[in-house]
Amino acid sequence: MEDIYTDAARLADRAVTRPDEKPRFDLDRTIDRIVTSQVWGFPMMILLFTLVFWLTITGANYPSQFLASLLIDTAVPWLHGLANAVGAPWWLAGFVIDGMYLATAWVVSVMLPPMAIFFPLFTLLEDFGYLPRVAFNLDNIFHKSGAHGKQALSMMMGFGCNAAGVVATRVIDSPRERLIAIITNNFALCNGRWPTQILIATVFIGAMAPAYLAGLISALAVVSIAMLGVLLSFAVSWSLSRTVLRGEVSTFSLELPPYRPPQVWRTIYTSFIDRTIYVLWRAVVFALPAGAAIWLISNITVGGTSIAEYLVTWLHPLGILVGLNGVILLAYVVAIPANEIVIPTVLMLTVLVTGGEGGAGAGVMFEMNSTSDYVALFTAGGWTLLTAVNLMLFSLMHNPCSTTIYTIYKETGSKKWTAVAALLPLAMGFIVTFFVAQIWRLLS
Repeated sequence: MEDIYTDAARLADRAVTRPDEKPRFDLDRTIDRIVTSQVWGFPMMILLFTLVFWLTITGANYPSQFLASLLIDTAVPWLHGLANAVGAPWWLAGFVIDGMYLATAWVVSVMLPPMAIFFPLFTLLEDFGYLPRVAFNLDNIFHKSGAHGKQALSMMMGFGCNAAGVVATRVIDSPRERLIAIITNNFALCNGRWPTQILIATVFIGAMAPAYLAGLISALAVVSIAMLGVLLSFAVSWSLSRTVLRGEVSTFSLELPPYRPPQVWRTIYTSFIDRTIYVLWRAVVFALPAGAAIWLISNITVGGTSIAEYLVTWLHPLGILVGLNGVILLAYVVAIPANEIVIPTVLMLTVLVTGGEGGAGAGVMFEMNSTSDYVALFTAGGWTLLTAVNLMLFSLMHNPCSTTIYTIYKETGSKKWTAVAALLPLAMGFIVTFFVAQIWRLLS
């Protein structure tokens, strides 16, 4: 009994401050006063996630180049050599190696490194206890949008992968607010769309500035697009909560856990197995048929013209109307399984349509070695600054990739809401690019 009273007195001494005593230093409360401050909370949040994105993008470059060198530069010639040795017909080797295998290799080399970096970093922040503070900071804004404060967590996860972001909405108990979080998650730029944003910003936006400011201007352009996506999440959440998903905003008690040292190796292992491999496998499953379709439409000809060229010609008027072109629209149609293969597909189709130099043949995706090579090919394809700006906007606002669409269906169990989640951003993409193109041409 005496031990119980002793323990109670010790706990009381740690938790209670008496009027005649000097307040004790509390590390958790001191950190909370900064990270949840109305003055410092948001700048710190933006800086921290900017650091996470920078580590992800920069750190992924080297393993991506290594994987591309291994899986594409080395493996593709070796596989072609093997196909020749066994006497495989050209169409079978092209279909399997240049189509199915190459698309999958692109997805793995571009998608695996950033996911392997982003997900552990994100999980470490979660283990440390910072993510509940993010939800606390953003709760008021999401509440005014008619959404749940925990949507902040799924939105942040969407910056790594939208399919993972959709799965992360399971933390939201309200079915209505969870559905809003699922539908709007596509406005968080996933890692598959970062390469497109960075390339176009570097080639067109940064090139307009002096050389010493080119990198900064390019980065600001990409960050602006990401911030526009966050604003669109708030706007669409607000619209949905006042129309088809009308209802009371639920309240919830958010317990801020104590800060604790994250278990680094356990976090890396579990996030790699549970998130990275899980999402990558789904992407690979969808990339295989996409590569086959791209190779087929580029190599099957009717009257001496490939199906891809017919489709580009057919889509071109619509593309010009919205400030893009037929090549870009077709690339987004056939590359729906994975955003990672949009730019390689655009390059391959541009060479196919214009007859320009570059690439390794019809249906074979590739990348170029320098910014000047990109500029030369895009210029030959009729690209302007308007094309670049609208491509960045369309990359933000278009339908989710097929992996995310499948995940939405599995999570909602509804064809109707899956269709809404897929078509709503696509419709917004066409509307926004249409008005940008008309205003741009009016002012030019």
